[in-house]
Amino acid sequence: MAEIMNSRAGIGMTSARTRGRMVERLRELGIKDEMVLSAMGEVPRHLFVDQALESRAYEDTALPIGFGQTISNPHIVARMAELARHGETGQGRPLGRVLEIGLGCGYQATVLAKLAREVVSMERIAALVGKTRVRLRELRVNNVKPKHGDGMNGARDFAPFDAIVIAAAFGEVPQVLLPQLADGARLVMPLGNQTQTLCVVERQGDTYTERLLEGVKFVPLLPGVA
Repeated sequence: MAEIMNSRAGIGMTSARTRGRMVERLRELGIKDEMVLSAMGEVPRHLFVDQALESRAYEDTALPIGFGQTISNPHIVARMAELARHGETGQGRPLGRVLEIGLGCGYQATVLAKLAREVVSMERIAALVGKTRVRLRELRVNNVKPKHGDGMNGARDFAPFDAIVIAAAFGEVPQVLLPQLADGARLVMPLGNQTQTLCVVERQGDTYTERLLEGVKFVPLLPGVA
């Protein structure tokens, strides 16, 4: 593994044993998909936050990453990945290409990269893209493509996608993204402004079925390129 990994591999709060305890908490919270649980156990979340926050990296809480953005709590990352894989019963579908909107620090993209052949991740904040691109390269995460741009438009050049995961809240389902789903694929996003609900839209041919699940809390998705 790369030097950053070695220098911050850590013991105690940043150890593999700590990640194992996190995975057990995720099981208790209802995550059933074994591939998702395995991915969550493999990705070192403490390497995606500032060193000052490392001791809190495996708490089930969102943490600041700068630029008014956060790294999502482990449970919601696992939950969205499970839903993207159709994994509520523990049996998910294989994922080829996935679109993530909201690259942030790259944690969720790295989890998704263990479940998919390729992850295209859009981020409107240029400084975050540059910082995260370096981190992913140091961690040798080679199947994530960070892109600077307005994720509201998706990424037509890479479509269709086996899943689209939006890591920020918006008041309505972005209709422009739906045709970019492959047949049988799902879009997973937090829907709403002040009150947000986890939303899944599934495509079957030309029919799109929307389902609202549990309440969540995300930073808002702001259109435009920074």
